[in-house]
Amino acid sequence: MPTYDLYAKEPGDPHWPVPASGAARFSWEYDENRDRLLALYQKGKDKQWDGQKRIDWELEVDAYDPLGTPDEAMNLYGTRYWAKMTDKDKGDLRRHYASWQFSQFLHGEQGAMICAARIVESVPDLDAKFYSATQTMDEARHAEVYGRFLHEKIGMLYPINDNLQALLGDTLRDSRWDMPYLGMQVLIEGLALAAFGMIRDTTNKPLPKQILAYVMQDEARHVAFGRMALRDYYKQLTDAELREREEFVIEGCHLMRDRLRGVEVLENFGIPRAEAEELSENSEYLQLFRRLLFSRIVPCVKDIGLWGKRLQQAYVDMGVFEMGDANLDLLMAQDEEIADKLDAERFAAEERERVAEVRQAIEQGASTC
Repeated sequence: MPTYDLYAKEPGDPHWPVPASGAARFSWEYDENRDRLLALYQKGKDKQWDGQKRIDWELEVDAYDPLGTPDEAMNLYGTRYWAKMTDKDKGDLRRHYASWQFSQFLHGEQGAMICAARIVESVPDLDAKFYSATQTMDEARHAEVYGRFLHEKIGMLYPINDNLQALLGDTLRDSRWDMPYLGMQVLIEGLALAAFGMIRDTTNKPLPKQILAYVMQDEARHVAFGRMALRDYYKQLTDAELREREEFVIEGCHLMRDRLRGVEVLENFGIPRAEAEELSENSEYLQLFRRLLFSRIVPCVKDIGLWGKRLQQAYVDMGVFEMGDANLDLLMAQDEEIADKLDAERFAAEERERVAEVRQAIEQGASTC
């Protein structure tokens, strides 16, 4: 079925042209490279995987409870709207919220693929071009698996959120080569990692857990790449240039914070937009979710050298300043370990099943002799 037939809201024009700016840069230096980035490039090659084979697509998913979301996590929980809902209505709401979340993941991954390709084109250093090429393939794979999950398991998509689209547009229109790093690797991917992680760690459904764990294993490398490249480059910038980038981060963080509310879903259930925004803002679960979502961004921004007074005050106002002391390396290592552990558990279970089948066949053969 064509994707357009599955959208819960009219997405508008099927294409979104973003005018390109900036220069494509070639490098004739093929030997002088940074060992850390080349090691990351090697890891990027070693860790490639096939979304058709690594994920168990035979697992069943209940489209009306795809993530096992508890009632308390729904924005309408405890409101007059919730009190009037039937069990079917609540199932529809869960389906729409899961569709909205994973649709934003899907659109964001396409944006990440385009940004990674832009980095290949514009970054001046060959080692960074090498790694960005592997990331472009990673992001294509992520878009593939999110798209398949939405098409085959949920059967519904939502258009890209206005705020996510605005940040992607700002990132891609900027002619400075470091801005796709900052907009995508630090802001969009940092926030996406936290969102993926919260669902991965709370869902009791095996298929979305697999998808999120494997995607996060890749994303951990991508954020590490952005940190390395920007940390080196930002040491060379003037105070004025750093302030420009801090302003971009502040604006981007506000846009990303405001895209989390899922107001489009509530509008689809007949709730006026102003009231939908108020209900979402008053949700205790959303407030907790929003704080956790900055756990990957704030320490990364601090690490790359963007930590001026105005930026610090913005994080104080958002209530996330203390997250600047979070151990980002530990979080990324845990992402790697969770995916590897999930693989080990799955393959061990499959091996036990194969052994049991062989044993059963031998016993049946013996009994007929």
